[in-house]
Amino acid sequence: MRMIVPALKQYTPPVLAIVLFLMAWSFGAKQIDTSLGQVPGPAMVLEQARILWQEHVTEREKAKAFYERQPTISYTGKPTYVDQILTSLKTVFMGFVIASLVALPIGIICGLSKTVMRALNPLIQVFKPVSPLAWLPIVTMVVSAVYATNSAWMPKSFLISAITVSLCSLWATLINTALGVASVNTDYINVARVLQLSPLKKTFKVLLPATLPLIFTGLRISLGVGWMVLIASEMLAQNPGLGKFIWDEFQNGSSQSLAKIMVAVFTIGLIGFVLDRIMVELQKRVSYEGYAA
Repeated sequence: MRMIVPALKQYTPPVLAIVLFLMAWSFGAKQIDTSLGQVPGPAMVLEQARILWQEHVTEREKAKAFYERQPTISYTGKPTYVDQILTSLKTVFMGFVIASLVALPIGIICGLSKTVMRALNPLIQVFKPVSPLAWLPIVTMVVSAVYATNSAWMPKSFLISAITVSLCSLWATLINTALGVASVNTDYINVARVLQLSPLKKTFKVLLPATLPLIFTGLRISLGVGWMVLIASEMLAQNPGLGKFIWDEFQNGSSQSLAKIMVAVFTIGLIGFVLDRIMVELQKRVSYEGYAA
C-alpha cells in the first residue's frame, strides 16, 4: 500500500491533464464547422487510426499472397500509413547521422581553437536560422545536378529530404559540442598533456567523456529539429512520408481527411516523444552520470 500511494501521486497529474484535454477537445470540436465538416473529436480520430491500421494489414496480406504466386516479381502496391511512417523514420535517421558526422568534428575543433570558433561563428549565426523551406529548392537543384541516377536503394527524393534535415539540424549539436569542449576542466587537459596523449586519444579519452552531457543535449535538440523539418520538407517537395500523407489528405478534401490529418499530428508528436526518450536512455548508458546512477 505504501508503494501504491507514491505511484498514484506521480501519475495522477499527467492522467488528469490528458482527461481534461480530451474533454476540452471533445466539447470544442462540436462547436466548429469547417469546409470539410465538423472538427473531428477524439472518438472519430481514434476510429480513423483503426481504419488506417486495418488498411495496412490488408495491404500486407495482399503483398504476401502476391509473393506466394509470383516470388520473382516485386509487389508495387500503394504505400500504407505505416509505410509512410517508416519512410519518414528512415529519412530522419539518415539526416540525423549526416548532421552528427559533420557537427561533432567541427564542434570539437571549434572548442579546441578560439581562432577557428571566431572564424566560423559568423557562418554559424547566418545559416542557423535559415528555414527548411529556403534550403529545399537549393538542395533539390544541387542533388538533381550531382545525383543523376535514381537508384532504388537510395531514391533522389529520400536524399533531398535527408540533406535538408541535416542542414537544419546540425547547428545545435555543433554549438553544444564546441561549448562542451571549450568548458572542459583544465586539469583534465593538463593530465592529458603530462601523459603525452595523442590528439586522437585526447579526444576520445578526455574531451568526449567530459562533454557527453552537453553533446547529448545538442543531439536531442538536433533530432527534434530534424523531425520537424522533415515533415515540412516532405509536404513541400511531395516526397514520400508523413508530410506527403498530410498534404494528400488536405488536397483530398473528403469528410474523413481532417480526422486522418489529426491522426498524423498525434503520430508525429508521439514519435518525437519516443525519439527524445531514446536519446535520454542512450545518454544514461554511455555517460558517467548514467553509470553512477
